[in-house]
Amino acid sequence: MEGARLRYPPGSLVILTGLPGAGKSTLLRRLYGLHGDESVPVTAGTVVVIDSSQSRRRWDGRLTWAPYPLRRAVVFVTHVSRIRRALAQGASVVAHNRGCAPYVLRGFAWLARRHGADFHLLLLDAPPEEALAGQRARGRVVSPRTFARHQRRVRSLLTRVKGGDPAPAAGAHVVDRAQADLLEAIVFDTPAHHISG
Repeated sequence: MEGARLRYPPGSLVILTGLPGAGKSTLLRRLYGLHGDESVPVTAGTVVVIDSSQSRRRWDGRLTWAPYPLRRAVVFVTHVSRIRRALAQGASVVAHNRGCAPYVLRGFAWLARRHGADFHLLLLDAPPEEALAGQRARGRVVSPRTFARHQRRVRSLLTRVKGGDPAPAAGAHVVDRAQADLLEAIVFDTPAHHISG
């Protein structure tokens, strides 16, 4: 699989998801030269790269008065608004979104349809122990209750996708950590999505 590329139609929305700490942000940094301290989306050619951490940094220190649920909601709305704006401009979008609850994915599918874009999922499949190690390495560990909820949702989504049901996405691709390390590019130039060496 050396030299692998993922290919999608131009103007698609690709949501990268998986367990917290699975390596999603690390993958985006490697593929797109991100430094990890951005607070705004990064444009790389015709692709807009949107990491949810960018929206979190945008609001760092500015909502200290607000309870955590409100801060989280503001960050998520900012994240989704940035994705919507990029799609409205006709860009191809690669966006990291930690959550993969069914209602969240249906929302992204609706957003893509509204702007005439294909919606695809890219799932990073990492064992829970590796994801926990990744959380510790980055110095931000989610609570056991939150992590357990993410595990249930990711496991359910992976089961459906591996069984041939990517809905509500048009397609979904699963890569493990080793495959992610070999991925060289995400390319928007074809009507079909696949990994090609």
